[in-house]
Amino acid sequence: MRLIHCTLLLSMTIASSTWAADPGVTDSQLIFGSVLALKGKAKGLGLGMQKGLNAALEDQTVKGKNIIIKYLNDFYEPRKSRNATITLIDQGIFLMIGNVGTPTAKVTLPLLAKANVPAVGFFTGAGILRPALGPVVNFRASYVQETAAVINQGITNGLKPSEVCAYVQNDAYGMAGLIGIRQALAEHNTDTNVLNLYDKIIKMEGVIPARNGIGPIGVYQRNTNKVRPGYQSLVEWEQETGKSCKLVVTVGAYSNIAHFVRVANVVNKEKWIISAVSFTGADNYKADLTKYKATDRVLMTQIVPLLDSKLPIVAEAKQALKSDFGFVSLEGYIVGKMTLTILNNIDGELTRENFMKQVKITKLNLGGLDIDFTSNPYQGSNLVIVSQLKDGQYIPAAPATWQTMMK
Repeated sequence: MRLIHCTLLLSMTIASSTWAADPGVTDSQLIFGSVLALKGKAKGLGLGMQKGLNAALEDQTVKGKNIIIKYLNDFYEPRKSRNATITLIDQGIFLMIGNVGTPTAKVTLPLLAKANVPAVGFFTGAGILRPALGPVVNFRASYVQETAAVINQGITNGLKPSEVCAYVQNDAYGMAGLIGIRQALAEHNTDTNVLNLYDKIIKMEGVIPARNGIGPIGVYQRNTNKVRPGYQSLVEWEQETGKSCKLVVTVGAYSNIAHFVRVANVVNKEKWIISAVSFTGADNYKADLTKYKATDRVLMTQIVPLLDSKLPIVAEAKQALKSDFGFVSLEGYIVGKMTLTILNNIDGELTRENFMKQVKITKLNLGGLDIDFTSNPYQGSNLVIVSQLKDGQYIPAAPATWQTMMK
């Protein structure tokens, strides 16, 4: 009887241990989920992140468990992203990694928070993740930091705050960028009436609000190449106020933004300096601009090192990714290696709670790239580089860059 009793206790102990395991953790596997655009007009972003994550995590183990990533396509559409997220949560994932987009994150973060699934290394710099509902771990700098970097650099080199305009996606992503632009302009004593127009546009609600024709701002509908209404909004602002949009800060995806540059500077000879944030997708953006012969006066903020950087992490990613090496895949690679390092540093059981505890004490140098969550538990990197597209490459923008472009 004693033997039977001990056996039952042992069986109960093993069963309790199994029941206590977090979803996505098995005897042999650690399962991640990822919902991103693998098809459609923004597929270059999703495919880039996927390739980077795969290169970083393929054949890697954590505490003897093989890492598995389940990818689902959402076409960069919130409804599809929501459905895909529910599917992965139901299947059982330890964390969600590398998701692409702000409008998609807006609808999926509440689902992940409710299920206590960490959202790690999402490809977005929106404020809704800084801080965010539920467990969130960002690698990249924010859109506020990106837009401030290019505006501050422009003003330092002779640009007037009144000469800054914006062209953004008409959704949560575009508004996240617009908040950053407005904040940067406010720090340079921009006219209160102009700031009020920004506020009015940002606060507008609805699926596709009519935000054109209100201020120094043009908008376009996500997943389209319709640029004329947004472009015309900026032209009308110039005509009505007598002010010039010398710098147009864009917040969109590569296909539309490249079309916008073509329409503005090639077709209509505007000579605007047009900047883009990192989410735009540097490599696809460059390819489209080259095709349109629209590479002049183009700036872009990068949140990873430039591709010719001598940092070991860049060389490592280049060797691993080979022909797939680019800005987006480099970010995916860094996110993968960052996550792997944090997981391997966990002291104790492999649980979501222990993972998030480890994040908060993480301060590391990842192949020359500083990542520090000890001062900001939501974001590991503050790196922002203002780059210029020149001779087919992104290089650091310098004072001479602005002097030439502003002539």
